[in-house]
Amino acid sequence: MIGFRNTFNRYAKGALRRCLCSMLLALAAAACAHAQDVPGVPSPSAFTEEYRIGVDDIMQVTVWRNPDLGVTVPVRPDGRISVPLIGDVMAGGRTPQEVSAEIELKLSKYIRDTKVAVILTDLRSHEYLSRVRVTGAVQQPVSVPYRQGMTVLDAVLAAGGITEFAAADRTRLYRRAQGSAATSTLDVRLGRILKSGDLQTNFPVLPGDVITVPERAF
Repeated sequence: MIGFRNTFNRYAKGALRRCLCSMLLALAAAACAHAQDVPGVPSPSAFTEEYRIGVDDIMQVTVWRNPDLGVTVPVRPDGRISVPLIGDVMAGGRTPQEVSAEIELKLSKYIRDTKVAVILTDLRSHEYLSRVRVTGAVQQPVSVPYRQGMTVLDAVLAAGGITEFAAADRTRLYRRAQGSAATSTLDVRLGRILKSGDLQTNFPVLPGDVITVPERAF
């Protein structure tokens, strides 16, 4: 009887974990789909796809089936990195995809079916460009590093939440368009997000975004 009870408990716990995982995945998918439907909101991958490598950024180069050729190196002041077998490769001012393509091309002289992955592990050159700022009626105005998948709610919670004087449903997200001085504004119903879990305006944030929570008028 005890053995049956233990087996049942393990099964119930496993089922509960699977159910919770399914719910979390569904919520994440819904949030991504909603973000894609909002005019003026780029996908969360837009920044990383267009990111231009700078001096002091740390890069990890991985060559498929050839671990000895992989390196993790900083970008030198001349904008280059050194890769085993092929020597220097220009990285500064280019995207990770462009750098990986050049490395693959150069390695193809020595290795068949070359597959190279270039990953930025530390964005040191664009530290302030890749931050999200929260100001206004929050417990602690902050400037936090951008992380992929970050939302308005994540940023506000990093600021300690809102104060008792906040006009939460008049929160705004300010975003500068890439390659332009123009700024777009998104209305955020932060009160609905915090009080009722209404995630309709829990937009994904991008590097450089500014979230402002105004105070109530007395």
